[in-house]
Amino acid sequence: MNKKNKVPFFASLQVKYALSYFVIFAVVLVLLNTYPLMASQELLFTSKRDSLKSQTAVMASALMELESLSAEQVARVMNMLDSMGTTRILVTDPAGLILYDSTNQPKEEETSPPDGEGGPAEYRYALYQEVVSALRGNDVFYSRYVNRMFTSTAAMPIVYRGMVIGAIYILEVDQAQGELLYNLQQNLRTISLVIAVVTVIMSTFFSKMLTARIAALLRAIRIVGEGEYGHRLQPVGRDEMAQLAGEFNQLTDRLQTTEEVRRRFVSDASHELKTPLASIRLLADSILQTDEMDPAMVREFVGDIGAEAERLTRITEHLLALTRLDSLPAGEEWAVDVSQVVERTVALLQPVADAAGVTVEKNLKPGCAVLCTEDDLSQICYNLVENAIKYNYNGGKVFVSVYRDGDQVLLEVGDTGVGIPEEDLPKVFNRFYRVDKARSRAAGGTGLGLSIVRDTVRRHGGWVTARPRSSEGSLFTVGFPQYVLEEDERGRGQ
Repeated sequence: MNKKNKVPFFASLQVKYALSYFVIFAVVLVLLNTYPLMASQELLFTSKRDSLKSQTAVMASALMELESLSAEQVARVMNMLDSMGTTRILVTDPAGLILYDSTNQPKEEETSPPDGEGGPAEYRYALYQEVVSALRGNDVFYSRYVNRMFTSTAAMPIVYRGMVIGAIYILEVDQAQGELLYNLQQNLRTISLVIAVVTVIMSTFFSKMLTARIAALLRAIRIVGEGEYGHRLQPVGRDEMAQLAGEFNQLTDRLQTTEEVRRRFVSDASHELKTPLASIRLLADSILQTDEMDPAMVREFVGDIGAEAERLTRITEHLLALTRLDSLPAGEEWAVDVSQVVERTVALLQPVADAAGVTVEKNLKPGCAVLCTEDDLSQICYNLVENAIKYNYNGGKVFVSVYRDGDQVLLEVGDTGVGIPEEDLPKVFNRFYRVDKARSRAAGGTGLGLSIVRDTVRRHGGWVTARPRSSEGSLFTVGFPQYVLEEDERGRGQ
């Protein structure tokens, strides 16, 4: 590959495909890591909230039976209840004074009264935010996951006859479930890492496999671009890339055919142009090299030079016409009455027919309309009728017919002339092909007229054939799809 045309690595499709695959899998992995953990954590939070609320409600219901809260009564009731694995339970009076502490150990958030520092639990105050909120009549729950542990708190007011007479505070530290969640997180990370490595390997492999086929197609395009039209790709599989390879092969087939036609055309054109040019040069040299040439001979040579110049002009015009047909798309079409166009074209050729002693017989049916242009249709008719006159005998006939056959409009031009051998019929529409080259040149033919007819007819969706007449001569048939003329269109061809 040419360095100038080499694609930078990070700009290549291989890298882009690999990154695309990796990004997709990365997003999936993030979701796989995030959602299960969040769902598990939320599930544990919900479970702990329900459990602590249930415990708190049971304890509050038992303490509501007491008319007033005292340390002894609260301790007796709480000793009868199961703490169910809680870390700490506090019971306070309406002022926040701790009446019961399951740990009997003060915390940093607790304060002692001025006269009892370090005293028993019933002489200390609980200044937890949850306790304060519970003493205001609110149910409180809070849970967090930190350092592989779940720390959960719950608080509930103790209500007697519509009055808050105290609060219950529960603290739970669950390390076992915290470790379980941590292990789940680690396992997911390990699995994600393995999947990420596999994803990188697979994305690299598949992207390379895909881009390798694209690179092969790119190399093939460059090879064909350098003129090797015989290069082909081997389609693999039945996917879009295989279809693309097939389309590429079809394109190169057409390019190869076009190139062969172009080379043959250039060769034939060069040969056809070289002959009259050589004749002109020879005649001019003869005039220049002869000091005393008879004036009559000079006039004859000059006339021959003029004839060869006219021949060059005809060849050039026909070549330009063929080039225009090859390069330009079909122009605007409209409904044209074939019989009317043929009538005018035959009238233009009538002096040529009279000079050659040829009779032109017409059978033109009305209402035979096709989608075409008058100029192109006239060109088709002119070339066919002119050939029929040129390659005919003195006293011969030319038959021109226009009629409908089903949904087709047919233009037939037959003659009683020299005819075309059976083996030459498939070749008569080839460029620069002549059945009798000597006779064709004598008649002023270029070997391009029938090629122009064929290309013009095909340009408008028609067809043309050539075959011998049953008796003598040749018969050319041109067919176009019929177009039904509306009333306002009938005058267009007038």
